Amino acid sequence: MTETRAAVVHPGSGRFVWQKVLLDDPRPDEVLVRVVAAGICHTDLAVRDEKLHTPLPAVLGHEGAGVVEAVGSKVTRVGVGDKVLLSFSSCGRCEACEHGHPGYCDTFVPRNFAGARPDGSTPIRTADGTPLGGRFFGQSSFARHCVVDERSVVPVEAGDEDELALLAPIGCGVQTGAGAVLNELRPGPGDAVAVFGAGAVGLSAVMAAALTPAARVIAVDIVPSRLDLARELGATDVVDGAEEDVPARLKEITAGRGVTHALESSGVPALLRQATDSLAVRGTVAVVGAPPVGTDGTFDVNFLLNGRIVRGVTEGDSDLLRFVPSLVGLYRAGRLPYDRMIRFYSPDEINDAAADAASGKVVKPVLRIPA
Repeated sequence: MTETRAAVVHPGSGRFVWQKVLLDDPRPDEVLVRVVAAGICHTDLAVRDEKLHTPLPAVLGHEGAGVVEAVGSKVTRVGVGDKVLLSFSSCGRCEACEHGHPGYCDTFVPRNFAGARPDGSTPIRTADGTPLGGRFFGQSSFARHCVVDERSVVPVEAGDEDELALLAPIGCGVQTGAGAVLNELRPGPGDAVAVFGAGAVGLSAVMAAALTPAARVIAVDIVPSRLDLARELGATDVVDGAEEDVPARLKEITAGRGVTHALESSGVPALLRQATDSLAVRGTVAVVGAPPVGTDGTFDVNFLLNGRIVRGVTEGDSDLLRFVPSLVGLYRAGRLPYDRMIRFYSPDEINDAAADAASGKVVKPVLRIPA
């Protein structure tokens, strides 16, 4: 058993509270990780606000980075002392997992949102022994230590723990945006890519699109500073959704054709409609933004009949052991400079970091957790 501290969300509180917790020793397929850093994602905030599946009280956090301190008896992926990034969980046995698409695992939702292991147990308890929701996205990394599903762990090269901390957002936000472009949309020569929402996921998509042969990479947002950053990160054009008719402007940029690829990262149904209405014939929109459970969207069905596609994408369709290290390599080569989005916060500043993320003041807050 490990005694540590974690940021717990209680029902109706809307806040993270650091408190002493007890962690089980790793089971045969689990890993104990000392957390160095954890990115804050809008999914964490949605669960905090009780808009998604995970029951509270729970320990959230799903963009962890850290150092392995212990491994279960059947773990082969990593060893003690390895530097690792933490990402989503999957079963490894269903058809999607066996074919390299663990983001579409048959059990993705319960494994990542139930706040428990598949058998219903949790590795986290309060100091008095009361169970807390854990294993969020296989990890629950808003903590100094976490017990992690082996399939959520990716070994990575990092010069020191400061560099490792910079890699933390790859676990969800970066791989979601970049993967949706590189693994699913795959724009080719002369194509036009429009990214709706210039947050961490959207800007990751912009950077990835700038690595492809696409002729146009267009960022759409309502915050001028984010549009400026999108230009610096590779956007050829920007559209201010608060000031312009977005579908009309995209048609103008593409000489009347429409965009061949779009990515909707905000989870706002009206923007999904705009993205769909902006598609060229046989164009595709990738839907990665997660609105509250039960949210509906609308489409002009006849408009879709010319080969237009609306495609849901989870975690960038990432095969973790191959794709995450490739993103690390792109970052280290200076070709995916997502560190431009990051601001570090201390653990005690977690609620300030969450507020800055929710308001748009900061694109990607990351908790830097000292040893």
